[in-house]
Amino acid sequence: MTYRVNGKAFEQEPEPGQCLRTFLRSLGHYGVKKGCDAGDCGACTVWLDGSPVHSCITPAFRADGHEVTTIEGLGSPGNLHPMQRRFRDAPGFQCGFCTAGMIMTSAAFTEAQKANLPRALKGNLCRCTGYRAIEDAVNGVVGVETAEPGKAVGTSVGAPAADDVVTGRAEFTMDTGMEGMLHLKVLHSPHAHARIVSIDRTAALAVPGVHRVYTWEDVPRRRFTTAIHTDHLVDPDDTLILDDTVRFVGQRVAAVLADTPGAAEAGCRKVRVEYERLPAVFEPEEAMAEGAPQIHRTPDPFVRDPARNILLELHAHIGDVEAGFAEADVIHEGTYSSPRVQHAHLETHGSIAWMENGRLNVRTSSQSPSIAKVKLSHLFGLRPDQLRVFCKRVGGGFGGKQEVISEDLVALATLDTGRPACFEYTREEEFTTASPRHPMTLTVKLGARADGTLTAVQVRNVSNTGAYGNHGGETLYAGGAAVMLYRCPNKKYDAYSVYTNTVPSGALRGYGMTQPAFAMESAMHELALALHMDPLELRRRNIVRPGDPLVALHDGPDDVTFTEDGLAKCIDLVDRAMARPAQEPDLGPGWLIGSGVASSLHETAPPTEHVSEAWVTLGDDLVYEVAVGTAEFGEGTSTAHVQIAAGQLGTTPSRIRLVQSDTDRTGFDTGAFASAGLFVSGNAVLRASNAVRDRILEFAAAHTGVHVVMCSMDDDGVTCGDRRVSLAELVALARARGIRFTAARKAYGSPRSVTSNTQGFRIAVHRTTGEIRILYSVQATDAGVVINPQQVRGQVEGAVAQGIGFALTENFLLDADGAVVNPNFRNYRIPAYADVPRTEVLLVDSADSVGPLRSKGMAECSINPVAPALANALQDATGIRYRALPLTPERIYSRLGEKQPVPEA
Repeated sequence: MTYRVNGKAFEQEPEPGQCLRTFLRSLGHYGVKKGCDAGDCGACTVWLDGSPVHSCITPAFRADGHEVTTIEGLGSPGNLHPMQRRFRDAPGFQCGFCTAGMIMTSAAFTEAQKANLPRALKGNLCRCTGYRAIEDAVNGVVGVETAEPGKAVGTSVGAPAADDVVTGRAEFTMDTGMEGMLHLKVLHSPHAHARIVSIDRTAALAVPGVHRVYTWEDVPRRRFTTAIHTDHLVDPDDTLILDDTVRFVGQRVAAVLADTPGAAEAGCRKVRVEYERLPAVFEPEEAMAEGAPQIHRTPDPFVRDPARNILLELHAHIGDVEAGFAEADVIHEGTYSSPRVQHAHLETHGSIAWMENGRLNVRTSSQSPSIAKVKLSHLFGLRPDQLRVFCKRVGGGFGGKQEVISEDLVALATLDTGRPACFEYTREEEFTTASPRHPMTLTVKLGARADGTLTAVQVRNVSNTGAYGNHGGETLYAGGAAVMLYRCPNKKYDAYSVYTNTVPSGALRGYGMTQPAFAMESAMHELALALHMDPLELRRRNIVRPGDPLVALHDGPDDVTFTEDGLAKCIDLVDRAMARPAQEPDLGPGWLIGSGVASSLHETAPPTEHVSEAWVTLGDDLVYEVAVGTAEFGEGTSTAHVQIAAGQLGTTPSRIRLVQSDTDRTGFDTGAFASAGLFVSGNAVLRASNAVRDRILEFAAAHTGVHVVMCSMDDDGVTCGDRRVSLAELVALARARGIRFTAARKAYGSPRSVTSNTQGFRIAVHRTTGEIRILYSVQATDAGVVINPQQVRGQVEGAVAQGIGFALTENFLLDADGAVVNPNFRNYRIPAYADVPRTEVLLVDSADSVGPLRSKGMAECSINPVAPALANALQDATGIRYRALPLTPERIYSRLGEKQPVPEA
């Protein structure tokens, strides 16, 4: 067959049944991404004779005789297509994994399509941006600014990798090929709970191209936790690489290693497994009941009560809640539930391993290569010097890649065979085997005096950790933040993390606080109504203020600094915004209008130890190299680290070269999660940059004979008194004396600051269909000193979009046997462009942070108030309280008859 790809003609036969996406990637066109392989996400979009197509559902043979254009052929870094330039300058991306597809779709738009983006972009999904930035890019809005030397902080400079992202040249995990690379595929359990009696691999090994079939008998019998934390003792070691007992539908049973993915899949179909089925339990309350099937029997000192399937239980109280309720004039009690939610990062989990100079190398899609290395060393008995783990650009994370769930299998295969091996999750495997948000059910009881003063807060939280306990304990502790938000002398928090025979839960943006925030902020709204008080006023009267202790699970000392009234400022900003005259569209009859607000408070680093080391070096080329272990997956830490270094070194971002997320080339870094990529790693970069600056100034002072206090740096030199010495001269002099301008510094996640948010919505609800339309969205956030205004805005918008999905559409559906029945984007329904409103982002002026330059990490917390604000607006519109998420039209409609609200004309 004859093909023309990006203007070059060649003849080649695709494999039988091969899609255009895999065919193009086999030719090295890695800008064509895999997000779904079902035509749902658009990450694979290319042009076929100038028209956009989803290459994952286009047979390769259909391109025979036609012109194919990929993102690489649209333009290059030195010659950008106008749409690539627009996406760079808006900027219209965060992680960048969807960007090539977005650009290929948008670059073909007619003017009519640009005027109807909800329809024109319906085939392209983005999980990061919230779509406003993409709309701006399509319309040519420029948000990127140029920084003057030493003045990068506070400027919306562009991402260091921007040109590579918009041209498809930015390397993500699977964007490479290796000679002789083998491919892994996994056979998954069809049963929720079973013991493996026998596995017959004979037929699988007979499949042409199959090299190995790994079972539980072939892997190290070392228990571990897939969860990533510096202190592994905060999670139970309840997991094996492959086990002889399966505890959820989808668990690994065997891994097949073959020459091609197709051969590996064929091998999986030939593996014969005999199971002894065991009783299963899917709901936490049932799992804790007497006589329930016991899911884990191996002793683990971390597991609180294995006989009752309780991983961890917390019982904390301050004061006397019964006395508090006795003095209350009004008491409210309600039970609130939130479902399993997937991260839906467009890049699926994946890893590649190979041997080089006798060392194991693992290239992976992770939020923490440093701790992935620690875990692999433990599992395979490797010394640290025998192993390198690193990341290229990571296509989204949101906590989903705070796990080691693909690295272990490629390491196993490469150590066994000596050959390169890769393992890439399918989109279905993301839903059926990765770690979604914990489903939680919380009962909240609040007591208050008639003036709104809280007298008692009591919370019972039951969390479904699934079949394994990764993150099950830490998310339970984190839920106390919802209680911490309000002053009250009497608090009680009882919480249970419970094993069930369902897909293991894990870390997701908000980390154990999003679900309790929904419950607590919904309950506060209901309490306000019972008190006949404005919900924002009730919050003002009870929120913690500077000088108040942050009391959640105990009233002992802590390491949190809290000196400014950021939360009150957030409330005031949203109150004023919501009070502005509304300019609503003409909806017609049958629509009910309502408004709702909610708030949240978040510590800027996790309470478990978080550490980062940064290295800064002035090279002979007069470029500063900043090496830090934090991975970039759309959270923007790369840009922020460059800005911090440029600001301290008196230069521009163009003079900073960033090396990141590579255990051979950077120091230890706990990982980019819990907003620590800025708060902790940013402090390490700040300290190392300052140390290098001071060394240069001291050297220049000694060279010129001027006291160091009379010396100052600029972009390319040092002025000492009335004499100026260029950096080039200083570097040459230092080299001649054997001196290098370099420094390493560490930073820790203590002490910590707090950041806060308030979200407001005005919505319309159709009384006949239960449809919700968001008319207005506003969030105020306390981000401390803002390093990059566009990035802060983008993180808030992305969090609001993700929160809207959590509140309105997203939900795992399980059948009677515990299997996920909607494991794809089409049936799971993350928000598309048409579903997400523009959010007005309001920034609080605050400087109480102990973060770098008094900044605060805030990408995590902005999701927390979204769902309760929507639920509160729904109650305001309908007069009916909905306490279970998601708020689907079916759920809303089913109860609208309980009360007959008067619709707006």
